Amino acid sequence: MDKELVEAQKTVETIIQTIVDVGTEYGMSVIGALFILIIGWWFAGWAKRAVTKALNKVSSIDATLTPFLSSIVRYVILAFVLVAVLNQFGVQTTSIIAVLGAAGLAIGLALQGTLQNVAAGVMLLVLRPFRVGDFIDAGGQAGTVVEISLFSTELKTPDGIFKSVPNSAVFGSTITNFSRNPTRRIDFIASISYGDDLPKAMEVLKGIMDKDERILKEPAPEVMTWAMAASSVDINMRCWVNISDYWPTLFDMRKSVKLGLEEAGFTIPFPQQDVYMHHVGEKSAAE
Repeated sequence: MDKELVEAQKTVETIIQTIVDVGTEYGMSVIGALFILIIGWWFAGWAKRAVTKALNKVSSIDATLTPFLSSIVRYVILAFVLVAVLNQFGVQTTSIIAVLGAAGLAIGLALQGTLQNVAAGVMLLVLRPFRVGDFIDAGGQAGTVVEISLFSTELKTPDGIFKSVPNSAVFGSTITNFSRNPTRRIDFIASISYGDDLPKAMEVLKGIMDKDERILKEPAPEVMTWAMAASSVDINMRCWVNISDYWPTLFDMRKSVKLGLEEAGFTIPFPQQDVYMHHVGEKSAAE
């Protein structure tokens, strides 16, 4: 019994000594790895903020590139931090590269959609179909561009709703940029009755556009007969404004057209149909 107790004590002592030896050998490596990881993570975040602040001060750098470049800087630093942590445990650089290559292939196959978003984000930044602050319609989503990140494009809708659209959905669809060109054309249809004086109505509508200082003189505003509709004669008012004046001018034009035509004695017609009753005589009824 005493012999078994002595052997058990020796076994426990051996285990404790092994733990002490392993702790002594790898304890500093673990502490060093944790230190590198914590400092590296903090430094990556600090570098991202520093790059963002520096790029914002450079007027020649587009605001669209700032979040993308700062994110790349952060991920590159984190990659070096990972290599340094593995190096603390004695993993050779060649082995790290081989492991990262194999892991990259596996991750690439598993995350094809995510990598497509990254590639699409790069193409959006290279081709520049829109910038931060532009109002766009892409992938069935419309809003003001807030940020283009590695994986998604952030939009803010006119009613203040946040939308995150995958870059692949944006790049893979038709992109309509309402803010790209400095000017935009307004086409507004005004209707009068068939019995009204058409030339006089066109003169009134032309005067409404001439009085609005937001409407550009070049190209010159135009008034033209657009269509002979079922219940009205449609007149097209066409003019150009600066992009920032488009909606205010359009809203004011609707009001001015209604009030102007009514003041000049014109009638804005409602949809209507003329119904003719044909009387059938006795002879026809007998037949």
